[in-house]
Amino acid sequence: MNIEIRQVDYNNPKDAEALIAMLDAYARDPMGGAEPLSEYTRRHLASSLAQRADAFSVLAFADGEPAGMVNCFEGFSTFKCKPLVNIHDFAVAPAYRGKGIAQKMMVYVEELARQRGCCKVTLEVLEGNRAAQQLYAKLGYTGYQLVQEMGDALFWQKLL
Repeated sequence: MNIEIRQVDYNNPKDAEALIAMLDAYARDPMGGAEPLSEYTRRHLASSLAQRADAFSVLAFADGEPAGMVNCFEGFSTFKCKPLVNIHDFAVAPAYRGKGIAQKMMVYVEELARQRGCCKVTLEVLEGNRAAQQLYAKLGYTGYQLVQEMGDALFWQKLL
């Protein structure tokens, strides 16, 4: 199997179509919330991401077929006074899991983060997603703590 990992060109219709198809498949999966993307998101996502200098996405292709995707956003670490990259969405299509694609995409994202001068890569992972946790741990990711006595940081949200 020939694996290609590359950054998405949001203005390229084929890249945009592959990214949206992969994100929709992820959104429909229980790990992504089990709901399809809205028609609005499907229609506007690529052009909206193209307008954001802080956004980049990565696609994996297996023998020319979309196999995985990562959506990232640059943030800023005030403690380090340097940019950081947050992995916002990460998915590998079920047919391609267990073939090393996720690890290759993670390494590629880390390379892009280094090129941007970032001090770290952050991500969120569901407690029940043991496979993803194993991959992240293998690559050196750990829970976020400032001091051990205070425990790990928790990821919260409020919908607006």
